[in-house]
Amino acid sequence: MDVTTALDRVLRHALVVRVGSVGGFGVDGEIRVDLADPAESATLRTAMAVNELPGGHCMCGGDVRFEFYDGDDGDAGDAVRLAVVVLHHGAALRWDQWEGDAVLTDGHLLLEWLDGHGMPGPLHEFEAARQQATREASRQRAWVAAVPAGLEGAVDRILDLSWSGRTASPELLEELTDRLRLTLPDPVERVLALLAWYGSGSGRCSGQPLHEDVPGQLLGRVPMADLIAALADARAGARHDDGAVRHLVGHRTRPRQKRDVARLPDQLRARLLTHARGSWDSDKRGRAERRLAPPRA
Repeated sequence: MDVTTALDRVLRHALVVRVGSVGGFGVDGEIRVDLADPAESATLRTAMAVNELPGGHCMCGGDVRFEFYDGDDGDAGDAVRLAVVVLHHGAALRWDQWEGDAVLTDGHLLLEWLDGHGMPGPLHEFEAARQQATREASRQRAWVAAVPAGLEGAVDRILDLSWSGRTASPELLEELTDRLRLTLPDPVERVLALLAWYGSGSGRCSGQPLHEDVPGQLLGRVPMADLIAALADARAGARHDDGAVRHLVGHRTRPRQKRDVARLPDQLRARLLTHARGSWDSDKRGRAERRLAPPRA
């Protein structure tokens, strides 16, 4: 017996489905759909077709709950509830007759079915999440493209930090520092490479992926004189200023951060502050105003 078709065999007998969000099932937002029409039933069953049972369970409670009944009214006392199925992230279904969550053949079909029956939220949330994932993937590609020469072989280990939730170990930072010194022996070129790297990706000063903090930690080991020299170099541009602002206004990014920021020449400080004020990130703008604004007389 094909386990992936087991749910469909049950749903063939359903005459009513009641649908609601997992968190608010039974309150406003619940919908009821008559499945006595064979075309309606077939459309929903096609949308709920699964093609894989990998055996895993999503850790969340799910998004949308479907209750199927064999009677013409889910509230009738003699109607039998045939199945309870929960949709997870527009991609998988959970049913107590399966050992794990089942992967939908085409999750978008089920989201469109919900949208067409008065429940647009799951489709909108899915599309927003997909757009966010696309943006994050683009940022990660930009970040990887900015990795300085000599560190390419360590990219996977650095990216793994975000997956594991760990920060870079002192051993990894030491290894990366040594590699940079070998590949870029000139201090100014080395700092420019780190600034450009740190200026890529999300650009956030807080809440950034853990892997993006690695160039910031490496910059924290750089003498302030080298950092100032790199920013004063003719090759320094907007991306380097991005990295410098992110580094200098972040939380405890240098052992003597307040003193180091105070060492910035007035013209350079003003340049970085002006650059920060053009950022989309209100958190970064606020931090820059506090740390880079000239001291009051």
